[in-house]
Amino acid sequence: MYQSFETNSATHAVPGRLSALRELLNKSKLDGFLVPRGDEHRGEYVAPASERLAWITGFTGSAGFAAVTASKAALFVDGRYTVQAKVQTPGRLYEYLPIPGSTYADWLIKALGKSGGTIGYDPWLHSIAEIARAAEQLSQHDIRLKAVARNPIDRVWGKVRPAPPLEPVIVQPVSLAGESAEDKIKRLQQELAEAGQDAAVLTAPDSICWLLNIRGSDVAHNPVVLCFAILPAKGKVELFIAPEKLHDEAKAHLKASAKLFAPGEFKARLQSLKEAGKAVRVHRETCPVWIGRQLGGPRTIVDGSDLCLLPKAIKNKVEIRGMRTAHKRDAVAMCQFLAWLDKEAGKGGVDEIQAAQQLESFRTRTNKLKEISFDTISGSGPNGAIVHYRVTNDTNRRLGRGELYLVDSGAQYADGTTDITRTVAVGKPTEEMRDRFTRVLKGHIGLATALFPEGTRGVDLDPFARRALWDAGLDFDHGTGHGVGSYLSVHEGPQSISKRSMVELKPGMIISNEPGFYKEGAFGIRIENLVLVQPAKKPGGGDRAMMSFETLTFAPIDRRLVDVSLLTVTELAWLNDYHARVYEEVGSRLGAEERAWLEDACRAV
Repeated sequence: MYQSFETNSATHAVPGRLSALRELLNKSKLDGFLVPRGDEHRGEYVAPASERLAWITGFTGSAGFAAVTASKAALFVDGRYTVQAKVQTPGRLYEYLPIPGSTYADWLIKALGKSGGTIGYDPWLHSIAEIARAAEQLSQHDIRLKAVARNPIDRVWGKVRPAPPLEPVIVQPVSLAGESAEDKIKRLQQELAEAGQDAAVLTAPDSICWLLNIRGSDVAHNPVVLCFAILPAKGKVELFIAPEKLHDEAKAHLKASAKLFAPGEFKARLQSLKEAGKAVRVHRETCPVWIGRQLGGPRTIVDGSDLCLLPKAIKNKVEIRGMRTAHKRDAVAMCQFLAWLDKEAGKGGVDEIQAAQQLESFRTRTNKLKEISFDTISGSGPNGAIVHYRVTNDTNRRLGRGELYLVDSGAQYADGTTDITRTVAVGKPTEEMRDRFTRVLKGHIGLATALFPEGTRGVDLDPFARRALWDAGLDFDHGTGHGVGSYLSVHEGPQSISKRSMVELKPGMIISNEPGFYKEGAFGIRIENLVLVQPAKKPGGGDRAMMSFETLTFAPIDRRLVDVSLLTVTELAWLNDYHARVYEEVGSRLGAEERAWLEDACRAV
């Protein structure tokens, strides 16, 4: 089980590392270098060997970007990480810039202070589309982007850089996947044929794992295998994977659906597609520049989204049944934890690390836990205001009376992935806390009870979760909901609910409902359940096909933080009905003391 609470030592080493990088850039005749947070697969979560941004800046968030020149450096982060970046990355060395709102191209033009210059980048870590956009803007100032053969950060990092992961491939049986790999491949090959495309390059590990019904543990908390694949319009998938990862069971499973190649053969296979004049589908927004270079120009490359994204997001009946089962199992562990927390936190002896470890121990007792689905966010008081806070020995603090405690956590089970956030009052909350919590709850209920027509996008639903906060001149700086995989990545596209999400929601998609509010230096609030998009009855005799959400998560919402005067009759009814369902689903699975606690926690308001 992986749960790291170690101090981020990179923060203290950043000055020396930055100096060493600049010295190497000077020797390489580069005026700067780009440092994204990502790996060759362009995923959100990466193995330790690919944590280059954390190594050179100290910032350990799951999204960010840095640009370094001979005399200046900048760190770009979104609203989730504004506070964290200032804590972890030395302000005397790095300028903090918000995204969206700032681009590294704009910053480089100002930082270089003159026309001309050469900025290096790793062609494995940047997409075709990204580099094309940046190169066009920078060229107007005679600044050139240059792909480097070996990442200079790797050269400075040297022998102490962690080795790439070589964890074994695990078979995901059809009894849990709901569809054979062969049938999935046939479906996607039909799409390729209809589009007149000869092949598609798959770079996302979760897409490949979904397609071939395999799982792994190359990346912490994400049951994926780091590999690449080529999906031809006819024949077996070509899988490029380290042979050390394949044991007999995995080889036998893959025999019917895939041809196996070593990673070193990937370049030749791409070039052979180019030489044969094949039309190869890649997603320019995610495909690394390196792959694009092997395939050649526009005649070979056809831009198109990852064929696996939508069918992976739309869960089949077996996957939905597994997710429901996993959430009910997880609900028991979560309720046991909340009962323990309510009993112990007020005594003043519980700290953030202890609370996170206790929650994981309850999940472990299910005997079904494979992994936690991300590092638990366990934030007390002001730490709860850091949206993606990760407790360390340095930041760890006790849960104090009169404060709020925010815990965002999840689990990986073979039949499903969970993600839940609860905010709990320790002692008596202030009226401000109750007001803000209730407004967040109103937003959560507004989304949970929404009826919406087919074709509705995440951007259309996002205001449902923000209206009560907007009424008070408040808001939150993260998305309202993200897709979730079926024993895959806890953050899964293409669907989401946010101010920018243009993807239509479809029945079978699973997504989070997690509005929040954060007062820097004081407290954070978030209420998160996972919901399933499902067809809904047409209300009032209407003629439009409608959809709604089924809530999958079961755990009480802290009634001590609810200002009932702010709730409508409908909202109050939802809260009471939800708590009745929680007790119905979980109560009989708890011991007597925990069941008594849950009965009180779910008592109707």
